[in-house]
Amino acid sequence: MRKNSMEQKRAKELLDKYLQGRCSPAEADLVESWYLRETDHPGEIQPEPEYKELGKSIWKNIAQENNKTRKIIPYYKWTAAAAIVVMLGAVLYYFTDTSVLDHQSTALTAQHDIKPGGNKAFLTLSDGQRIALDDASNGKIAEQAGVTISKTANGQLMYQVSDSAKPPTRAGFNTIETPKGGQYQVNLPDGTKVWLNAGSSLRYPAQFELNKRTVELKGEAYFEVAKRMVKEKRLPFIVKTNSQEVEVLGTHFNINSYPDEDYTRTTLLEGSVAVHPLSATSNRVATANQILKPGEQSTLKGESIKVATVDTEQVLAWKEGFFMFDDENLQSIMHKVARWYDVEVDFKDNNLKTKSFSGTVSRFSNVSQLLKKIELTGSVHFKIEERRIVVMK
Repeated sequence: MRKNSMEQKRAKELLDKYLQGRCSPAEADLVESWYLRETDHPGEIQPEPEYKELGKSIWKNIAQENNKTRKIIPYYKWTAAAAIVVMLGAVLYYFTDTSVLDHQSTALTAQHDIKPGGNKAFLTLSDGQRIALDDASNGKIAEQAGVTISKTANGQLMYQVSDSAKPPTRAGFNTIETPKGGQYQVNLPDGTKVWLNAGSSLRYPAQFELNKRTVELKGEAYFEVAKRMVKEKRLPFIVKTNSQEVEVLGTHFNINSYPDEDYTRTTLLEGSVAVHPLSATSNRVATANQILKPGEQSTLKGESIKVATVDTEQVLAWKEGFFMFDDENLQSIMHKVARWYDVEVDFKDNNLKTKSFSGTVSRFSNVSQLLKKIELTGSVHFKIEERRIVVMK
């Protein structure tokens, strides 16, 4: 049965707008009502005539509304947000020339696909020994001056300090590094938990000194800092990057400080932190420190720092196993894709770098699934060549 071309075009335009976060309230409500109706009857996807009726009702209702806009996806639960993108993709199929979709997806077939990252990391001990953690057996892997280092079955590195271990007079440092396509969790000797994103490293003492807790970060990590008391006072925990120092007492926060990005972002979820920007020339504090409140994020660029309230779920989506984009430009998105899937990205048109997209996708899907969802907008296409992703119109 031949579809009405005008209805096809209009319905596809609406669904494109929804995926990009540009719908008016009336438009978004209509699409979301359809989604809720479908999820009330799982497994009963409506046949093609219902999609045609959706197209008709869309334009009947929209004609009565103004052009107010709002951000979407409004972040139901992350899994629901991901589901709505998938279901909208099904609707787009009915309103799009199938030959066009077939042409777009030929470069994203399974034979060219790339698997997602996983628990991969390297541990370098203070004596220079380097251990590939994904190859190491579970259980005890090393011991240093009364500190036992173990690997758990679920991808964690554990430090346990024996009761007889003496505080070090001079700390020996360990470094855990995640490659592109890797992530790992490390439980530090003081009980602090750290989740490392792909392409990151953390340098820390195998045993903290009595009155000092300092670690060095490159890349991105989420911290849950353990509280430690010294003479009835909380002992600060300091995270150094190449551009700032973050001082905390006991709190949950995320730091994004990749060398290939021109900013450092610190996001607070719980407690309080002080962000101290460092001078690029002297490595000393450049400006007055910024105190963050829960839900706030500091963005440091050069020696300029700004603080804003952010969606913390979006910031921590990587830790929970999702890519979550909210009006994010394609260059930033593809930086994340490159790190997690260990690929190179080649933009054939630099104008595509500034195009913005919104959506939620599992980090544990093959790369083709993520790229196909972005392609549904119709504004960009991808080609996978070995471990290289070509971005084109």
